[in-house]
Amino acid sequence: MDLGAGGYNVGQFPVGWSEWNGRYRDSMRRFWRGDRAQLPELATRVAGSSDLYQGAGRGPDASINFITCHDGFTLHDLVTFTRKHNEANGENSADGESNNLSMNMGVEGPTDDPVIESARAQMARNLLAILCVSQGVPMLCAGDEIARTQQGNNNAYCQDNEISWVSWNLTPAQESLLRFTRAILGLRSAHPILRRRHFFEGRPTVCGGEKDLTWFSTNGQEMTSELWSQSDLRVLGMRLYGCALDEPDMRGMPFVEEILLVLFNAHEAPTPFVLPGGGEADRWKRLIDTADWPIDPDVAVPDAPYTGGTAYPLQGRSVAVFRVERTPRPAVAIPRARARPRRRASDAHQP
Repeated sequence: MDLGAGGYNVGQFPVGWSEWNGRYRDSMRRFWRGDRAQLPELATRVAGSSDLYQGAGRGPDASINFITCHDGFTLHDLVTFTRKHNEANGENSADGESNNLSMNMGVEGPTDDPVIESARAQMARNLLAILCVSQGVPMLCAGDEIARTQQGNNNAYCQDNEISWVSWNLTPAQESLLRFTRAILGLRSAHPILRRRHFFEGRPTVCGGEKDLTWFSTNGQEMTSELWSQSDLRVLGMRLYGCALDEPDMRGMPFVEEILLVLFNAHEAPTPFVLPGGGEADRWKRLIDTADWPIDPDVAVPDAPYTGGTAYPLQGRSVAVFRVERTPRPAVAIPRARARPRRRASDAHQP
C-alpha cells in the first residue's frame, strides 16, 4: 500500500506476507542505467533483501522481485525511453510516473540504428538475468518476454488499442528474447541455490568450508570495504557456494553440491574479470552470457570451460553466469588380488 503519507511500507508487513519489493526494482534500474554508488544496495537486493525481512522472521520468499509491472514502462520501453510519452491519454502527459529510472541507450524512442537496437536487447537480457539469479520470488510482467511496447506510454490503462494489446506476430529479435527468457528461467529452475528459503550468512556454514556467499572484485579477490565505498565502481562478482547449503530441498533431500558464479558489469566498456580459484582444480563452465546471445540459435557454439585464476573477457553492460566443474581425479589402478590356484581333485586331501 502507498496511499497517503507514510503509506509506503515495504518490509513492514507481518510474517506470512510476501510483498512487491519496490526497493529491488529501483536498485536494479539505477545500477543498470549507470548511477553511482550502487553496489552495496545491489548486493543487498540480489541476496534477498535481508535488511527488510529477516528481522521480522521472514525469509527471501517474502520479497517479490520485479523490474516492471502493470503500472509504468514495459521492459522494452524501460530501455528505449527516458521520459514518458502519454499524449494519447488526453491529459497532456500530466498522468503517469515521471521518475522512471529508465534509459534509452542513446536515442529516445524507436530507431533503425542496429547498434542501439542491439544495446537495448542486451540491456533487456541483463534485467531478466539479474531478476532470475536474485534470491526471492521473481515476477515478470506479461509481454516483457517478447519485448512488448506501449510506445513510451507508462499509464496505458485507458488505451484499448495497439498501445495496450499484445501482438504474437514476433520478429526475429522478439523470438530471440523469448528464447533467452526461457533459458534464464530454466537456469533458475535447475539450480536450487538460486531459490533458498533462508538468507545467506556470509560465512562458512560447514566446518572448514567456504562462505555460502562471497562477493568478488575484478582481480578475483574478495571485495574489500574500500571497494564497496568506491562510488564509480559498477562491476561485481557473486559466488554462491552450494556445498555449504544448510537446508534440504522441497522434498527433504540434500541439495546437489554446486558452486555458481555470477558477474555483473554495468560499465559501458569491457572489464576483464579474474575468475576465483586457481589452476585446473577450478574450471568454470559458462552457462549464460547476455553479451553473447545470438539471434539465430543455430550459430551458437559451445565454449570450453574457463580456468580459475584467469581473466574472463566480461563485456560492457552484461551478465555472465558460470558453474564450477571440478577436474576429476585421475583413476588409480588398483592391483587385483592374485587368484589362488584351484586344487585338483587328487590334491583334495592336502591341507
